[in-house]
Amino acid sequence: MNTADRLAVTAADLEVQTLGPPRFRSPLADLLDRRSQTVNYVDEDDGVLLDDTRGLARIRGGGVEDLPAFEPGGPRRMLYFDPPTVTAGIVTCGGLCPGLNDVIRGLVLELCERYRVGQVIGFRNGFRGLVDGAADRVSLTPDAVAGIDARGGTMLGTSRGGQDPDEMVDTLASLGVNVLFVIGGDGSLRGAAQIADAAAARGVELAVVGVPKTIDNDIPYIDHSFGFQTAFTRAAESIRAAHTEAASTPNGLGLVKLMGRHSGFVACYAALAHHDVDLVLIPEAPFDVAGDNGVAAYILSLVKRQGHAVVVVAEGAGQHLVARAPTVDASGNLVLGDVGVLLRQEITAEFARNGAELNLRYVDPGYAIRSVRANGYDVVYCARLAHAAVHAALSGRTKMLVGRWHGRIVNIPLAMTARGRNVVDPDGDLWLSVLEATGQPVFATAA
Repeated sequence: MNTADRLAVTAADLEVQTLGPPRFRSPLADLLDRRSQTVNYVDEDDGVLLDDTRGLARIRGGGVEDLPAFEPGGPRRMLYFDPPTVTAGIVTCGGLCPGLNDVIRGLVLELCERYRVGQVIGFRNGFRGLVDGAADRVSLTPDAVAGIDARGGTMLGTSRGGQDPDEMVDTLASLGVNVLFVIGGDGSLRGAAQIADAAAARGVELAVVGVPKTIDNDIPYIDHSFGFQTAFTRAAESIRAAHTEAASTPNGLGLVKLMGRHSGFVACYAALAHHDVDLVLIPEAPFDVAGDNGVAAYILSLVKRQGHAVVVVAEGAGQHLVARAPTVDASGNLVLGDVGVLLRQEITAEFARNGAELNLRYVDPGYAIRSVRANGYDVVYCARLAHAAVHAALSGRTKMLVGRWHGRIVNIPLAMTARGRNVVDPDGDLWLSVLEATGQPVFATAA
């Protein structure tokens, strides 16, 4: 996000909605090990500042109390819901991502073993499970989620596409669900907001809390989403394999297409995690393929000079060059043209025009990365997000998500996710690091 977007955020924008004043004493102090004698409850008057530099604070002016701040995540002394009377629901939506099962397990264990809620229901196959029959529901207990963190994917299944919010509220109300956790990306979080609005309009008491999931790391106002670290780490392994192939053949080229519809974070981080990448192409930095100053000619010069090269491209890069029909998928996302096909054709043609041999190895590890289990870092992050989501929901907070900002777990209004997209700043330090690591030029487009 740029400075103008950040400065447009006010303190009121970061206020989290609640269902009402707290009414019940939290049971955490009684349920946790009595030897600790303490629970680190959140100070309700504290906040995690949005701005991270003196410069931004000076521009805003005023005192510290006037600066916009996120509400800290964590346990509250008083709750809105009486835990034994709570029926909680959990749903996973959208594409697969490392850590989904870890979040499910973290939610269930916190709900059942720490708060002792009455019931936890898992809805199968995304939002479809909120409108379909009983076959799409499962009772979630600590025994039911035992060991699910050892495998990838989601035990609940997932799907894309929106369902009618009123129908979903009907299902939730009929089952007595008063707390709903939605694990998903930007489209799923929009759906969560619609459910919260529909429930409020009908007077249905329902706390809706999101846990943000996107490999692309494109949800704004969080440091990063869960699964991102696992994704770029596994992507770096694919880059290593492509480099080995390219370096082992005459005029070898390893071309690796990674996730990143609108944001090139996975491509950037994976390239920086492997020091033999020669060129990174992302949606935020336009380029031309053909011509003397195009990408294909640059790759030819690299191979001639080095004997081989490795190129990493985000799936959403170069869309201005790819012919595509203006269609959307079930989640409302624009269907992208295949930049990988374009690059292979143009690079092959450039080598042929110059009478140069080319041994191209094309690698697209997208689904293999999405389906793996989370690494150690993401396992811990998923658990912390799950705990924070439960604390927030049982305290009556709603239409919000949990995330990390400046290293702190915070509660964020869902409306903030609709204010833009987290993207790589082409003038920022991350892209500068990529340029320094690869030595690639800053390409200019013909436009």
